[in-house]
Amino acid sequence: MRSKIFTILILITFLCGRDIFSQTQQGKPQYSRKTLNGFIDQYMDALIAHSPSLLPLAKNVKFTENGQQLELGDGLWNTVSAKGTYKLYVADQDSNEVAFMGTLRENDVPAIIAIRLKIDDNKISEIETFVVRSDSGARHLEKLGNPNRLFLTSIPKEDLHFRGELIDIANLYFSGLERNDGRGLYLFTKDCNRLENGYQTTNHPTLTKDSTVFDFQALNCIEQFRSGFFRFVTRIRDRRFVVVDRERGLVFSFAFFDHAGNVPFVIVNTGKKIPIGIKRPWTWEIAELFKIENGFISQIEALYQEAPYGMGSGWSDRKSAMSNQIQE
Repeated sequence: MRSKIFTILILITFLCGRDIFSQTQQGKPQYSRKTLNGFIDQYMDALIAHSPSLLPLAKNVKFTENGQQLELGDGLWNTVSAKGTYKLYVADQDSNEVAFMGTLRENDVPAIIAIRLKIDDNKISEIETFVVRSDSGARHLEKLGNPNRLFLTSIPKEDLHFRGELIDIANLYFSGLERNDGRGLYLFTKDCNRLENGYQTTNHPTLTKDSTVFDFQALNCIEQFRSGFFRFVTRIRDRRFVVVDRERGLVFSFAFFDHAGNVPFVIVNTGKKIPIGIKRPWTWEIAELFKIENGFISQIEALYQEAPYGMGSGWSDRKSAMSNQIQE
C-alpha cells in the first residue's frame, strides 16, 4: 500500500516541480537535534527574562506573534511570567529550523505557545510565535506530563520518507478536511488520535457511538473524515509546512481554517442532518503537528485560536495567504 501511495506522490511532486529529496542547505552547516532544540531553550530563557539581547540574533531578524509583525521584545515579551512544564520539540536538520509546542504562564495565567525559529550562521534569523490563551488547554497539556511517545520515536531507516512525501501526506489532511465530502483520500492509521489545545478530539474515552446522536469526537480519525461532518470548513489556506523532522516522521505546519458562515447544516454519511451554529465569517489560526508512519498519519497535535476572517500569517504575500495550495 505504501509503495502505491509513494508512487502517486512522486508523480504529483514531479509534475509540480518540487524536489522530494531532503537536501542540506548549500554551503551551510547542518545542526544537530540537540543544538536546534537548544536554540528554543535559549529563546524561552530570554522570553522569561524579558530580554531579547540574550539571544544570538541575525541583523535583520523578523519576528511575528499571532500573525502580526512586531518589534522583538513586544507582545508576549511584556507579559510572560514563567515557563510551563509541557515541551514538544521538532527539529529540521535539513533546513536548520526548529519548532516547539509548550506551555507557559502569562501574568501567572496558563497559556500555550508554538514557536518556529530559523537558524543561519549560528544566529536566529526568523522567529514565528503563536500564543493560544487557553488556560484550560494549557492545564490539560500539563496533566499529560509528556508529549505522546510517537512524537519522540524515530522511524526505522528503511522506512524513512522523503521530505516532499511527508509534506504531501500532511497536506492531504488539509485537503480532505476542506469542504469535507467524505470521499477523499484519507491516510490514517486505525489507532490515529488527535489532540487539540490539550483535549482529545478523536476516540474520546467518555463518549459512545450512540446511533441516535452524532458526536464526531467519539469517532476515530478516518471515521470523522468519512462522515463529511467538516464541510463547514470552507477553506484551508496559507498552508505552510515549515519544519520537517524526517528521522521521526514529523511535519509541523501553520494554516488558517476559514468558516464563511454560509453552511447552516451538514448531512453526514448516516443521512442525519446536523445544524451548524456558525452564522458569521471567522477563522481558526492553526499550528498542527503530524506523525507519519509508512505513509499514514498516526498522531496529530494541534493548537488553535480564533482570528479575524481572512487574516494572514505575516510570512506570505496576500495572494499566497489566500491560497489553499502548499506555500514553499
